[in-house]
Amino acid sequence: MYLGIDVGTSGVKCVLVDDTQTIVGQATATLTVQRPRPLWSEQDPEAWWRATCEAVAEIKAAHRAEFAAVRGIGLSGQMHGATLLDAQDRPLRPAILWNDGRSGAECAELEARCPAFRSVAGNLVMPGFTAPKLAWTAKHEPEVFRAVAKVLLPKDYVRLRLTGAYVSEMSDAAGTLWLDVAGRDWSDELLAATGLTRAHMPALVEGSEPSGTLKPELAAEWGMGASVVVAGGAGDNAAGAAGIGTVTPGRAFLSLGTSGVYFVSTPAFAPNPDRAVHAFCHCIPGTWHQMSVILSAAACLSWVTALTGASGEAALLEEVAAKAPEPGSLVFLPYLSGERTPHNDPDAKGVFLGLTHATDRAALGRAVLEGVACALADGQDALTAAGTDIGTISVIGGGARSRLWGEILASVLERPLTYHEGGEVGPAFGAARLGRLAATGERPTDVCIAPPVREVVEPRSAWRDRYAALRQRYGELYPLLKGQF
Repeated sequence: MYLGIDVGTSGVKCVLVDDTQTIVGQATATLTVQRPRPLWSEQDPEAWWRATCEAVAEIKAAHRAEFAAVRGIGLSGQMHGATLLDAQDRPLRPAILWNDGRSGAECAELEARCPAFRSVAGNLVMPGFTAPKLAWTAKHEPEVFRAVAKVLLPKDYVRLRLTGAYVSEMSDAAGTLWLDVAGRDWSDELLAATGLTRAHMPALVEGSEPSGTLKPELAAEWGMGASVVVAGGAGDNAAGAAGIGTVTPGRAFLSLGTSGVYFVSTPAFAPNPDRAVHAFCHCIPGTWHQMSVILSAAACLSWVTALTGASGEAALLEEVAAKAPEPGSLVFLPYLSGERTPHNDPDAKGVFLGLTHATDRAALGRAVLEGVACALADGQDALTAAGTDIGTISVIGGGARSRLWGEILASVLERPLTYHEGGEVGPAFGAARLGRLAATGERPTDVCIAPPVREVVEPRSAWRDRYAALRQRYGELYPLLKGQF
C-alpha cells in the first residue's frame, strides 16, 4: 500500500493506493487563502499540517488494515510558496503563495541585477516564483529576512513534519528560480542574488528517490510500520504528470485545478522565457518539462458560481449545458489573480465584455468556461512557437469532471483531449506512485503509466468558426486594456 499526500491551495488531498494501482480510499481537508492586502495571497504553514493530519485520520478510520500496510509515502504540493523558518523550525510569517503578486518591483530588480536567471533558471523572474518573494521580504520585512534559517516549499514543510529532514526535489525546486535547471542543483549565483546561500536551502533528491523515513512517533500514532519511506515527491504539476503517465517526451496534459496548466514532457532542458513558458525539471530522473500556466482556471468557475448564487459548480455546469448549449457572445478574461503565460502581468484583471439586459447566469458561466479555454490556447501557442512537439493531451484536475468544459476546450484548442479513469484525482495519485518507486526501486516508466482511457473528446466542427472569431476578439482585448490595469 502507498499513500499520496497533495498539499494544494484549497485543500490537502490524501489517496491510498494498493499494489495494483487501485485507489482504495481518499480524503480531503479544506484550506483557505488569506488576502490581507491587494495582490497578497498567504496561508499559515501550520494549516497544511493540520489538514494533512485530518485527511490522514479520515483514511485511517475508513481503511485501518490497508493503512497499516503502507510502505511508501509520496508528497506533492502547490509550487513556489515561500515558507520561512527560523532556527527552531518555526514559521516566521504566513507563507507567501504562488498566486501572490506583491513582488513585481523586486522581479525587475532581480532581472537587472542578475541576467543569469533566464539562462540558468530558464524562466522569467515572475512574482509567483519564490526568489522575488524573498527579495520582497528583505526589503519590506528585514527583521524577518534576517531571522530566516531555512526556506521550504509547502510540501517540503509537511515533509519536515513527517520526517524531520530538510529535503526538496528537482521539479518543485525548479520553481524557486534558485535551481540550475539543466544541472539539477542549486545555483550559488542565483541564491546570492537574493542574499541567500545553500545553507538556507534543503537537500535535493529526485522525486522517485527516498528523502527520509516517517518519524517513529508518527508511525506509532498512525499505526504504520517502523520503516515507511517518504519519497522526494513532486510539485503538483509534475506529480499530476506521474499520475497520468506524462513522463515520456511529447506527452502532454491540461490540469484544470485552481490554476490551469498546459504541461509537456521534454527530453532535455528547453527554456523559452520570452513567451513566459516555464522550463522545469520533471520528477523523473533525467527528464524535464515545459509548462504554460494561467493563474485562474477552476478558480474562475468557483468565483462565478459564488458571484451568481448558484448552489455549486456542478449545478452551474448543468445550467450552462441546458440554457447556454452553444458558443456565446460574451468575452471573459480570466485574470482574477493576474496572469503568467503569455503576459507575465500580476496587475491584469478579470473582464466581461458584451453584457446586456439578456445576460443571465448560464451565459456568464459559459463565458467563463470559454475564457479559460482561450487562455489555455494562448499557452498552447507559446509552447508550439518554441518548437515544442505536443502529442497526446490528457486532462486532469477537478475540472476534468465536466464533459461540457472538455468539449469547449477541445474545440478552442482544436485538438482531441483524452480523459482517463481517476483523472480528477490528479497529483495525489502521482505522489502515491512516487512513494511506491521510493519504496520498491522499480523503473518509473513501469509504474507511471497512463490509466485506462474513459473517453476521447473531439473538437466540435460546428463550433470551429465561432471559436476562431472568439479567439481573435479575446486576443485583441488584453492589449487594449493593459494600460487600464
